[in-house]
Amino acid sequence: MARAPGLLAPLLGLGLGLGLGPPGPGAADCGSLGGAERLAFAPGPGVHRLAPRVRPPGPLNPLYGTVRRFLSAVQLNPFPAELVKTLLNEPSSVKVDEVVRYEAGYVVCAVIAGLYLLVVPIAGLCFCCCRCHRRCGGRVKTEHKAMACERGTLMAFLLLTTLLLLIGVVCAFVTNQHTHEQMGHSVEAVPEILLSLQGLVSNVPQELQAVAEQFSLPQKRVLEELDGVGMSIGSTIHTQLKSTMYEVLASVSSLGQALQVSMDDLQALNTTLVELRKGQQDLEPAVYERRERLLTLLQEPSCQGCTEARSRAQALELGADFSQVSPVDDVLHRLKGVPEANFSSMVQEENSTFNALPLLAALQTANVVKELKKVVAQKPEGLRTLAEEFPGWEAASRWSRTLEEVEQSSRPYLKEVQRYEKYRWIWGCVLCSAVLLVVVCNLLGLNLGVWGLSARKDPSRSEAKGEAGSRFLMMGVGFSFLFAAPLILLVFATFLVGGNVQTLVCQNWESKELYKFADTPGNLPPSMNLSQLLGLKKNISILLAYQQCREGAALWSVLQLNDSYDLEKHLNISQYTAKLQRELQNLKVDMKNLDLLSPAAHRDLEALQSSGLEKIHYSSFFVQIQKSVVNTNMEKLAQELEELARTQGSSVLGQQLQEEAQGLQNLYQEQVLPQQSLVAKLNLTVRALASSAPNLQMETSSVLDKVAYLKGELPTWATSILRNESECFLTREMGYFSQYVAWVREEVTQHIATCQPLSGALDNGRVILCDMMADPWNAFWFCLAWCTFFLIPSIIFAFKTSKYFHPVWKRLSSTSSEETQLFHIPRVTSLKL
Repeated sequence: MARAPGLLAPLLGLGLGLGLGPPGPGAADCGSLGGAERLAFAPGPGVHRLAPRVRPPGPLNPLYGTVRRFLSAVQLNPFPAELVKTLLNEPSSVKVDEVVRYEAGYVVCAVIAGLYLLVVPIAGLCFCCCRCHRRCGGRVKTEHKAMACERGTLMAFLLLTTLLLLIGVVCAFVTNQHTHEQMGHSVEAVPEILLSLQGLVSNVPQELQAVAEQFSLPQKRVLEELDGVGMSIGSTIHTQLKSTMYEVLASVSSLGQALQVSMDDLQALNTTLVELRKGQQDLEPAVYERRERLLTLLQEPSCQGCTEARSRAQALELGADFSQVSPVDDVLHRLKGVPEANFSSMVQEENSTFNALPLLAALQTANVVKELKKVVAQKPEGLRTLAEEFPGWEAASRWSRTLEEVEQSSRPYLKEVQRYEKYRWIWGCVLCSAVLLVVVCNLLGLNLGVWGLSARKDPSRSEAKGEAGSRFLMMGVGFSFLFAAPLILLVFATFLVGGNVQTLVCQNWESKELYKFADTPGNLPPSMNLSQLLGLKKNISILLAYQQCREGAALWSVLQLNDSYDLEKHLNISQYTAKLQRELQNLKVDMKNLDLLSPAAHRDLEALQSSGLEKIHYSSFFVQIQKSVVNTNMEKLAQELEELARTQGSSVLGQQLQEEAQGLQNLYQEQVLPQQSLVAKLNLTVRALASSAPNLQMETSSVLDKVAYLKGELPTWATSILRNESECFLTREMGYFSQYVAWVREEVTQHIATCQPLSGALDNGRVILCDMMADPWNAFWFCLAWCTFFLIPSIIFAFKTSKYFHPVWKRLSSTSSEETQLFHIPRVTSLKL
């Protein structure tokens, strides 16, 4: 059977014929295709996020707090905004008196340090000259009652001062070492911060480029689904019409079977009728001859009791006359050769073609799909320039190179910083050791002095220990004078640097005053204007940007790029989708040569329709069928004749009656019974045809009318379904691109180029400069200053106490006189017997 490339038209025609036609163009149903699946877009290359640096709590934190409070008391002035503004914009016009006025607290400290540097060395020089002339550091001439109290008080104050010096020098050692370690860590952290900032700047174009390249994800998905769009459309049609198709094909198969059964019944009817007429022609003379012979015998006078039998014999004649029924030769002639088509094979072929509908649709749409793939493979112009036209693209490249150069050039300077820090650490250790030496001298002097005092009670003990204790105390005094000048110089130098870093930078950094200063127009020179450097149309607040960066905001919101960059222009893919829509309109299915019935099946149905099968006079058949073949019951008549033969007086007549009975039975068996069987067969055939013929004609007419109607309406409905499926497919594919556009909009405006590294770098910079460097640095000079200024009471108390460790002249008192006599108790050195 000839077939068109697909079966779409017959399927739609059958659905229409059954009142299940496809929906109109406005009733789009996309349930078969469904919505676009959720795409999982890969995040762009992440920015290296700085781990926040936090100084862990430790035992030195109270010391750091004390130093900060001391510096706050030293520097009471607020942030010098005007002075810094002048320094940044016109350095030559800075006035010294303004600087001195701001640094008033440090000037006072400088005066104190200068007095210390002047007085203590001069006092030390005078002390040395006095010692050389033996006018200082003598001994107590006489012992008096208050001597023990004075000595104890001086020793207690010296011990207390020494302990304070010891605490200070221990803290100085610890803070000196801590400053050295933190300086090393801080120097190592600087390149990390610069690299993070460089990554922030350089990754912006990379992230935008990565986002633009993610367009390949919806492209790939659409291309994959284009490979199966023909199959999908065919499957949709198959799913929507399969119930109707199977039902109609079942009806066609049933019609073919009914046609075949009717033809068989009609041929059987004609054959049976012919046989009945022939049997009737043979039976009629035999019955007539048998009746005449019986009547002759039964009418003889010698026949006893033959009256009733005679009346039965007279009725022996044919009942049904099949020559009077309507002939069916004309109907058979019109149905000659029917069925020409094999309806069973045709229905199987229709089923196979229908089940292959997805493949047939794919073959018909292959060329259009190829063109669609070419359109989808293109990339919208806006996405190609998404990264290049982003604000600060050139500035980002310039800044990235600058930061890289700064990072490379900073390494030698950082090494120098480490080298000078090492020198500072060595000098700190030396001076701390000097203070520790003073502490050791004081402690040794006190211990030896106390030991020497306890030895005076025993005249036999030497007083060398007291002398040694006194000398150690004087050595401590000498070391104190010797190292006082370098100590005060180191303290003041570190104090001036660390104090200003803390009060001018760290305090104002932590209180956000530096950000407010940078946000005030005119404070920064044009070369440092961030908005101009980034090429922005609006000035941005550095404080607000910093706060937004800390919260993880993207550069889009921080730099307020709505006015500087038209994102929607780059995300406008309407021209791209319009091309796709135009190409989808070219999807067509050729259905001009599609047909439901084969030509042979069509001829069979037309022949059946015009055959007049339903016009056969079936009632005439039923009239003759209801009649008996012979009016008399031949079997009963034969039995009566046999009984009469036995009761007759004449043996000759009895013998003749017996022969007639036997002949009558033979006639019944040989001719009447076969004729009755044919009548029963004819009855079944006629009843089958009489009941099926009207319905068969109606079903045949209905099928032919549907086929004729659908051949005219099929293209319109098929186009409607095709457009509906095309729109559903376009909606689904546009869903993928819409997801991409929404994702890009969210990524660019909320996630891409997060400025967290900027805020992290600023926070880490503050922690490094203030918490890790300035605090230990300031704690070091504070402890060293503690030791430096406590050297003065140490000198005084050591000098005073040393007198009491020398041997003392004793005064003897008598009860009779106020006069005293000095005497010396001789020591027993040896005893000669």
